[in-house]
Amino acid sequence: MGLTYVIGRWVLAPLARMLYRPRIEGRENFPRKGAVILASNHLSFIDSFVIPMASPRPVRFLAKSSYFDGTGFRGWLSREFFFAAGAFPVRRGAGQAALDALDQQKKMLDAGWSTALYPEGTRSLDGRLYKGRTGVAFLALQTGAPVIPVGLIGTSEIMPVGAKFPRLRPRVTVRFGAPLDLSHHGSADSGRARRGATDEIMAAIHALSGQELAGTYNEAPPQNAVERIKQALPHERR
Repeated sequence: MGLTYVIGRWVLAPLARMLYRPRIEGRENFPRKGAVILASNHLSFIDSFVIPMASPRPVRFLAKSSYFDGTGFRGWLSREFFFAAGAFPVRRGAGQAALDALDQQKKMLDAGWSTALYPEGTRSLDGRLYKGRTGVAFLALQTGAPVIPVGLIGTSEIMPVGAKFPRLRPRVTVRFGAPLDLSHHGSADSGRARRGATDEIMAAIHALSGQELAGTYNEAPPQNAVERIKQALPHERR
């Protein structure tokens, strides 16, 4: 990731901490080396910048490829901004795109990196905590990497949905929970093991964030009859 990431990690992140003065709890729970998965609630666009800013070691995450594909000065600025934050481009979507994203994150973990994911799949627009999808648990069970639950508080007030720029107030809180060893749930090939591990992760996130539980998945409204049928059918949300 080169010079851009070095500048983001060692120059921009400290400046952001000075400016926003986030409350950071549980940094001692973060392993100083080795693969680790950060599983966080998701309230705002800036969550993927707040987590690396608060973490004691570099954190990588995936961002949709359109942020990296722009042309001209604005395209260059967007691309360098996301590189500076530790982001890698990925195609968003279900099916093969979702499997490709999991494979890319597995490669990060195999390299001994820390990577951040959102089990809810997308931002919560009403502030509630939604049911987790099983992709995070699949990665943890497949790689053996511990999962650090993360509770973010206040990020939606700094940058609400639709805002173009973050506000300077109020302060946000970032809580890192104790590492979760999910191996007791079983193999990554077992749907029951993935579901049980996911529920354990979400319970830990809930204990940190204190959000109201939605009790359902956070899914965009279906755009057509086929999508409505798919959402009505029982299936595992990765």
